[in-house]
Order: sequence, then structure tokens, then C-alpha cells
Amino acid sequence: MRTSIATVCISGTLADKLHACADAGFDGVEIFEPDLLAAAESPEEIAALAARLGLSLDLYQPMRDVEGVDDEALAAVLHRAEAKFRLMRRLGMDLVLCCSNVGTATIDDDAVSADQLRRLGDLAAGYGIRIAFEALAWGRFIDDYRRAWRIVERADHPAVGVCLDSFHILSRGHDLSAISDIPGEKIFFVQLADAPRLSMDVLSWSRHHRLFPGEGEFDLADFTARIVDAGYTGPWSLEVFNDTFRQTDARRTARHARRSLRWLEDAVSRVLPDAPTDLQMLPDSAAPSSVDFVEVKAEDTSAIEELLAQLGFTSRGRHRTKPVTLWTAGEARVVLNEQHARGWEPRLAAIGLEVDDAEAVDLRMGELRVPRAYRRTYATEERLDGAVAPDGTEVYWAQAADEGDPVWVREFDHGEPERATAITGVDHVSLSQPWDAVEEATLFYTAGFALRVDSATEVPGPRGLVTSRVLVAPGGDVRLPLNVAPPILAAERAGVALPQHVAFASDDVRAVARSARDRGFAPLEMPGNYYDDIAARFPLTEAQVEELRDLHLGYDRDAAGAYLHFYTRTIGEVFFEFVERVGGYAGYGAGTAPVRLTAQGRR
Repeated sequence: MRTSIATVCISGTLADKLHACADAGFDGVEIFEPDLLAAAESPEEIAALAARLGLSLDLYQPMRDVEGVDDEALAAVLHRAEAKFRLMRRLGMDLVLCCSNVGTATIDDDAVSADQLRRLGDLAAGYGIRIAFEALAWGRFIDDYRRAWRIVERADHPAVGVCLDSFHILSRGHDLSAISDIPGEKIFFVQLADAPRLSMDVLSWSRHHRLFPGEGEFDLADFTARIVDAGYTGPWSLEVFNDTFRQTDARRTARHARRSLRWLEDAVSRVLPDAPTDLQMLPDSAAPSSVDFVEVKAEDTSAIEELLAQLGFTSRGRHRTKPVTLWTAGEARVVLNEQHARGWEPRLAAIGLEVDDAEAVDLRMGELRVPRAYRRTYATEERLDGAVAPDGTEVYWAQAADEGDPVWVREFDHGEPERATAITGVDHVSLSQPWDAVEEATLFYTAGFALRVDSATEVPGPRGLVTSRVLVAPGGDVRLPLNVAPPILAAERAGVALPQHVAFASDDVRAVARSARDRGFAPLEMPGNYYDDIAARFPLTEAQVEELRDLHLGYDRDAAGAYLHFYTRTIGEVFFEFVERVGGYAGYGAGTAPVRLTAQGRR
């Protein structure tokens, strides 16, 4: 599989983009014309740079408004095209993208468009160039790939073929079965982009909200598999217009983009397991079965230790070789790390996941070229494999223990006898994302750990909407909400969008709250108005509402069950939540979140 990417996908100068794409492992690039026009280098210098970097120049784009015009306009088209073909010769390129007419089309006639593409093909062939004709989703007359193919077929010219773009086809919901009608050799180029399902005009959707494969809601595996099955053997190229990606570091974005194509290659190879192609599957991912541990890191973790003791956790002692302590309650394990943390306020630095096949996850992460996390371990210590998520959180994975504590727990000495507790484990870990990392983080967890996007919501806070996207493992035992704060809040917090938080599961959250209060714990206080609203919305007795008010418990309910929870105050950049799920309730108390955000803001 040959890979390519349009230079419009990433930030920087054209030279910057070429270096970034080569560093990420792409085979080639599409040259987006505005990037070339703004470049300080000559076309010959750009061609030489690409050759030194090992990149092919696969497609020059876009050439717009070339068909469906009158004779006078066509003369201008041919004049413009010849100049572009001479430029492409200087670049050493042989394929140009021609889009269906949006701005100057006046003739809605397949015969006219086919004739004009034939004449353009004659001119292009004289320069050794081919034309890939693409139906734009907002084309004035031609907005469907099936019609674009009919016109190319009618033009019947060896230098004229089609470009199939996933966004233009899937955004309009076109039937994909007609792809099989196009001979593979007449599919000159394939452009790929994912996207969320949005209710907006398709042009704005396309220009601002495309995503890399695996991050949106398009079935790109099916789309691409149909093209491969039709006999296409050219590059798989990314064309992603996205305001965020064009502002972030070019090398990071290019690596992110390349990872998305590796994910797609795996997905297509599973759709076409017997296809005679060079597609390669990734090692099977072992989805996590539980959260092994969460780690809070700070120069001084004593405030977190005091809080955990109040909440009923047990100190399991200090690590034999590191300034690290372990606290447990049921199956919940909290590691407090003071190593290499000078100047740090408490923050959620790492999470550990238990998986059924740790070696498979390690191999998969290697294939995806994910940055690896490194921690020094001695010969007598358990080695944990890990990766660095896009937000900087270190994510470790280990073989799930058959029973009892994981092996690494034995490395902590001088612990206390375990307390009885109603805390059972980790319910979910909410990971706050910088505004520019949430899409990359989604791909990191879905491609690396086989999590899936379960739900998305927007929560109103005192400073604007907080968006939340929940990732879950098959079976629902691992839940990772990804939260993004309004840009003004993210900027004020110097890149940390919101405090991170860990929610611990309990089979009796009222008992946890009462016992903690008896030990001196002060919860995040919820306002009286909140409980008045609970009394109005839910069929609870006055005594039940007063108990919630007294313990500062949040409450939610749906047809499947109920959700009771309370929050600690924020220490540094982290806080804890304690939850009890009743029945089949699967949410996260979204109705409480705006109240909690405001209460945290007051503090």
C-alpha cells in the first residue's frame, strides 16, 4: 500500500510540510497549489527536496472550473491549463486533479463536459500528464461520482480518469455499489477523509470539519475496500481540511495522519482478508478488561494521601526503589509519584490498563508508531509497557492477573492492613484534553486499545460549553470520557483544559460519604437550588432528598436505573468522584456536571 497526503492537511511552509511528511513515513504527497505559490523555493528546488526526502509528488491540485462552459470560457481554461502543465513538468509531476465546475458552469450537458475533458486530455497528454476528474459534493451540475464516471467514460481518453474522494461521496450518502462499475485503471486517484455527522451545508462541513480516518463516523473501511476490490492500485491519500490540524505542529500532525492510514489499512484488510493485495493487518488488539491503576504525580503528594485516608483507602506502603506510594480500596489502586516532579502540583500523570494479551498490544502500538513511555525498572521489578497519549498522559498495559493483586503490587513494602470499604474499583477516568488533541486522542485509544466512541455530549459551564466524548471498551468495564474546555479556559490554564478526575465505583456511596465525613472529609458542596430541582424532577421522598443534600450527593435517573455520586474538592489539577450505579444506568450524571463545574469555579 502506497501512502500519500495533501500538503493542505498540515501547517507550515511547503518545505516544512515535506520534511514532516517524510519524517512520518509517507511515500508521497499531493501538492496543494496555494502551498507552492507561497513557497520561496522554485518548482525545481521543491522537486529536488522531495526526491532527497524519498517522497513522490503524486498529485497537483486543484484545477477548478474546467468543464460545462461555453467556447470562450473553454479557451481560457485551455490557456490556464497549459501554463499549469508546464509548471507540473518543472515539478516532475504527471497527475492533476480537476474538480467539477462550481463557479463558471453554464451548460448542464454530459456530452459537452465529456468533449471538454477530452480536449483537456489531448492537451495534457502532450505534456505526459493525466487528469483525475472529481465530482465535488457542491458542484453546480456534477455532484455525484457516478455522473463524473459517466462523463469520463464518454470522454474515452487514456489521459482522463476519475478521482474518488470519500468526503464528497459519503457526505452525500451516495450508493457505493457503482464503484464496482469503474475499471481499476480508470480510478486515477483516491482521497480519504473521515468526518463527524453534522447538520450544516456540505461546503462548510468539508472545509472545516474533516478528520483523519478512524476519528469520525464515515465507514471508510467499506468505502476503501470497494475501491481496492475494483482494482485500484494507486496511493491512498489523505485530504483533510481541518482548522485545528492546520494550526498544530506539522511533524506531530503528519505522524497522527500516518497512524490513521495504518489503522485504515488494517480495517480494510479485515474486510478483504483474501484480496490479492499487499495490505497488512495490525496485530489483534487486546481490549482492556479493567483499570489497573491511576497515578497522581506531584512534588508533594501529602495532600492527596490525607484525602485518600479520609475516603477509606489503605496505604500499601512505599516502593522499594522509588519515591512512590500505593493506596488501595477494593480493586482501585492509586499510585502517588513524587519522582522527577519538582514544581508540579498534583495531576493525573498515568493510567494502567489490564489486558488479556499484553504482547499483542505492545506489537500493535509499535506498528502504529505510537510514542513510547519509558520508566527505569530493575531486574527484580515488573516491567510495564506504555505509550504517551496525545495529551501527555502515560498509558501502561499489563497482563491481567488471574486472581488477586497484580505482580507489581508486591514491590511496595511496609503497608497497613487493608480496611473494609464499600469502594470496589475504578468506574471511569475523565481525561481533559487540550483543544488541539482530542481527535488524535480518539484515534490513539480506538486504534491502540480497540475502545469505541460510545457517546458525545456538551455540558454548559460557567465559562462556556465543555464537550465530552466517551470511549468505552467492549463490555463497558473501562470508560474514558475525553473532555475539552472552552478555548478561553484552556488558555488561562496554560494548556490544561480542565482538572482531570478519577471516578471510583462503590456498592454503597452513602456509606462511603458518611465514613469519609466522620474522618474529617469535606466534599465539594452542592448548592441548595440543585436539590430543589432534584425534588421536582424525580419521584423521591422528602427524606431521600434531604439525605442527598446532607451528604452533598448528586443524583440522576433514567429508565434503566439511577446514579448517585459525590465529588472531592480539587487539589492541584485533580479531583475524585465516588459513584454508585443502580440497575442498568450507563450515563455519567450529566445533569450534575454544570453544577459541579460552577461549584469548582467558585473555589
